[in-house]
Amino acid sequence: MATTRTAHTVWEGNLLEGNGVIAFDSSGIGEQPVTWASRSQEANGKTSPEELIAAAHSSCFSMALSHALAGAGTPPTRLQTSANVGFQPGEGITGIQLTVVGEVPGLDEAGFVAAAEEAKKNCPVSQALAGTTITLDAKLA
Repeated sequence: MATTRTAHTVWEGNLLEGNGVIAFDSSGIGEQPVTWASRSQEANGKTSPEELIAAAHSSCFSMALSHALAGAGTPPTRLQTSANVGFQPGEGITGIQLTVVGEVPGLDEAGFVAAAEEAKKNCPVSQALAGTTITLDAKLA
């Protein structure tokens, strides 16, 4: 069954001085403010497209890795994944660094790293971001 998720942004003003509000329509989890400054400088309580990509990527990767590990007979107890999305004004997204620490009974470090590399390749968000350099640091807790 295919699904579609929806969000929308209302932006007012020009790029440098304007501001916007992102609404998460599908989930109803609320609205978040966004500005150029929150994207290109300090967040100061506002989000950015890169933070939203980081959230999407870390959660998708965790799901893909969890599924692969369970399918191989070594379901994880816990996966903690972070995604750092780099942004350079004038250049765009410069890369994504995924870091995962896992608790996986019955699996050695090499097996975990191999499963994490496969999950990185097979995660739908990784595939959507295929034009971006994605690196991975994976280890067992």
